[in-house]
Amino acid sequence: MTENDTRGRLAPPTGPGAEPGHTDGTGTRSNLTTARSSTRLRGTDGPRALRATGAVDALALVVMLGAAVVGLGPAWGSTAYLLPALGGLVLGLGVAWLGAWRRWGTVTVTAAAMVAYLVLGGPFALPGTTVAGVLPTLETFRGLLLGAITGWKEIVTSVPPLQSFPELAVVPFLLLFLTALVAGTLAWRVRAGQWALVPVVVAFVGVVLLGTLVPAFPLAQGLVLVVVGLLWGSWRATEARLGERQVLTAASVVATRRLRWHRARGGAAMLALGAVAAVVLVPVVTPDTERMVLREQIVPPLDLHEYVSPLASFRKYAKEMTDDELFTVDGLPAGARVRLATLDTYNGVVYDVSSGAGSGVFTRAGDQIATVAKGTPTDLTVTIGDYRGVWLPDVGALAGVRYTGERGEALSTTTYYNSETGTGVVTAGLRPGDTFRLDAIVAPTPSVEDLESSHILDAELPRPRNVPDSVGGKAAQFMAEETDPLVQLKNLEVGLEASGIFSSGLETQLPSRPGHSAERIDTLLAADEMIGDDEQFAVALALMAQSAGIPARVVMGFYPDPEAWEAGTPFVATGADVHAWVEVPFAGYGWVPIDAIPEEDNKIEPEPKSDQVPKPPVLEDPEPPEEPADAEAGTVDDEEKKDDAESSAFDWGRAALVAVAVTVPLLVLALPLLLVLLLKSRRRKRRRSADRPVDRISGGWREVLDAATDLGAPVPAGATRREGAGTLAEAFPVAAAPTVTLARSADATVFGTGDPSPQQVDAFWSEVDSVLVGMRSTRPRGQRFRAAVSLRSLRGARPAWVPSWVPALRRSARSSARTVTRPPTGSGPKPGES
Repeated sequence: MTENDTRGRLAPPTGPGAEPGHTDGTGTRSNLTTARSSTRLRGTDGPRALRATGAVDALALVVMLGAAVVGLGPAWGSTAYLLPALGGLVLGLGVAWLGAWRRWGTVTVTAAAMVAYLVLGGPFALPGTTVAGVLPTLETFRGLLLGAITGWKEIVTSVPPLQSFPELAVVPFLLLFLTALVAGTLAWRVRAGQWALVPVVVAFVGVVLLGTLVPAFPLAQGLVLVVVGLLWGSWRATEARLGERQVLTAASVVATRRLRWHRARGGAAMLALGAVAAVVLVPVVTPDTERMVLREQIVPPLDLHEYVSPLASFRKYAKEMTDDELFTVDGLPAGARVRLATLDTYNGVVYDVSSGAGSGVFTRAGDQIATVAKGTPTDLTVTIGDYRGVWLPDVGALAGVRYTGERGEALSTTTYYNSETGTGVVTAGLRPGDTFRLDAIVAPTPSVEDLESSHILDAELPRPRNVPDSVGGKAAQFMAEETDPLVQLKNLEVGLEASGIFSSGLETQLPSRPGHSAERIDTLLAADEMIGDDEQFAVALALMAQSAGIPARVVMGFYPDPEAWEAGTPFVATGADVHAWVEVPFAGYGWVPIDAIPEEDNKIEPEPKSDQVPKPPVLEDPEPPEEPADAEAGTVDDEEKKDDAESSAFDWGRAALVAVAVTVPLLVLALPLLLVLLLKSRRRKRRRSADRPVDRISGGWREVLDAATDLGAPVPAGATRREGAGTLAEAFPVAAAPTVTLARSADATVFGTGDPSPQQVDAFWSEVDSVLVGMRSTRPRGQRFRAAVSLRSLRGARPAWVPSWVPALRRSARSSARTVTRPPTGSGPKPGES
């Protein structure tokens, strides 16, 4: 049967009575319809991102990743996180869609993602740093680059709600941007698209780890992930198994659609039953345990050992700064106390703030701080006077701190708070003129009757070290035979007040040594007349209480004299208002302040001086040197001079940090490009230094072919050198003559007698370099750069660790697969045809 006969047999009837859709009795019309239907179905094989199935993929990813985004709500405390998170989701899917549509390589997609992150990240994540909320600035680029590196640490070391820290919006934006980019790329460019569920699960886990112990909607989120994920994943798996390209007829299309519809209905019904069972059974069978989040596992890198305990400067305030106005508090409630620091660890030298897990966890604080404290919300304004230091004067339990003035931003970014102890630290240091507002929850102080009707709670505190033996002996003496902790604490308090004499070492008071080391406390308790001030008696009471098993900690702060201060007026704290007291936990009231301050004239008074009867001189042991006047917490000598010098000097540390933040991401992005250049350089070196001179000549020609492949003009496989030279001459007219000459020279050398000399090899490679320069000169600069980092010429290369028989086996398998073909339905000869 000839070609003309075939054409005539397949031609539609044109005679009288011929109608579309009918046949001439031989089935030829039916065959034509089937062939056209098959061609139309196979012709829809474009990029998946442009087809309806790609839209289904996008919808599934948006639903699942959107459910993951909801988990950030409790940590943020508002809906402010939705803009950066959803913006990152849409932007990531957009870059993935462009890459799938344009069939970009990995390097191009990575570069496009980096550009999109820097250019469009500002409007979504850092709108406050942009111009008109759109155009990025240098501050925008700096925030995006630093946030990509340090934001992950800061988000788990900051006190929720995180809406107080706008710069942390980079983290949800980047998390959703990366997961959406990877998920979209896998869904639209990989045959087994169900692998896109892996980055979706990563997004869910990341949101949980970056969140709080309080979940958002865990049951709803889990159901969305399971139901949508399983439905979409099973659909993609079925699609990959059946194969889109194997649908050849209209009848098979209908059958395939019916099969998919039945599977979808069956899967949806099963998942619906599973969802109902989950809603009913999960609350019953799930144990009531806390989930793991990073902010509860990671201790923030705040080293409190850099700062001197404020209690070491107690005598300096009481004796040398008696009339100095340290700070002013507006709005202080009656009976409230201003806390400077809570001290809960003793090492025999100083009572200090613990650093580490538990009560030593300090996290960044902002204008909103999550708290469960009960009391009266109170707004206070604090204005710093002569006070200098890193310890933040606060009242009650903080619900937020807002700074004003020129140093507001520097102070707000360096404020840390410990909600367990109510202690705040400002690492930038407070100075005269600084002003801030406190949102505090102030609980009323319980009365003695209230405490008697309550009981002391257990609390975990660091165990004191190097405690003198006199502490336990004196505590046993004061407590007598009592076993009730509440009565024991009361006896300790009364015993110290009755046996002590108050003195801060002023001229009108008895001599009193400063400090609270183990030697000083031992001397205090061993004396018949215990002389000291709040510093010594508070430490002694805390150590004695802990020796009896009663949890106690020391607090240093300020509170006004009720006889000299009127409630409702500003409290001007001076050195005379400094105090130290003990806190003990009570059921229903939390940590309650306990004072043990004896009267100044409790036992004896200083004898009056007499000029007529002089007293004989008494040789006493020299007093240890007091704390120097400038030994204040968080300050150093000549701080003002140091500040002036620092303000005028260039901050090399910050410059280095910015340089690292900019350089590291660029190096990470450039690493694949550098790796490609290294592989090509090694390939060229291996060809140039082959063992056989003939192989060096062949390697030079291969270098030309690989360069042409990278430039987009590959030579067909199996072509001879002269045929390849003809192809290259058409693609690169400028280098036509040198290329033909180079091919002839290679043939003459390879197929000639004898090996070429080293001089001939060097001359041949010089011609190779000349041809390469000519070929590259015909392409624009951008194409030359893409060719330099292209992987086309490397894909066919065999790595050194792969045996030579592996590529041959692959080629054999491919050729065998190509020989097994399936003729289209209706295209073969029918019975009776020749």
